[in-house]
Amino acid sequence: MSDIGIVVVSHSKNIAQGVLDLISEVAKDISITYVGGTEDGSIGTSFDQVQAVVEQNDKDTLLVFFDLGSAKMNLEMVADFTDKEIIINSVPIVEGAYTAAALLQAGTDLEAIKSQLTELTINK
Repeated sequence: MSDIGIVVVSHSKNIAQGVLDLISEVAKDISITYVGGTEDGSIGTSFDQVQAVVEQNDKDTLLVFFDLGSAKMNLEMVADFTDKEIIINSVPIVEGAYTAAALLQAGTDLEAIKSQLTELTINK
């Protein structure tokens, strides 16, 4: 089993759940936590919820995926408050999380996964 986990952060609970549903099909042995929306169920993200899913993941190294800028901002803030290694990936949320999950499940090492994800980078 991998010593690396995955975290998915979306502004929408449906998007987050959908990404989880998809990547769970190829990564049955990978620790995946996720959050979508705010505490009251509306569109958005919150520091507290992002921090909670980071801490709930039982791995110390986390590949994290997000959909929009404020989700990334919350991830960056959480990274400052945790002892876990947070690797934020600026890639399409579905393709990036799926690629990472499949590669982790196959036993691919972290550097090779980072290399694959670099090819998906969104430059903006």
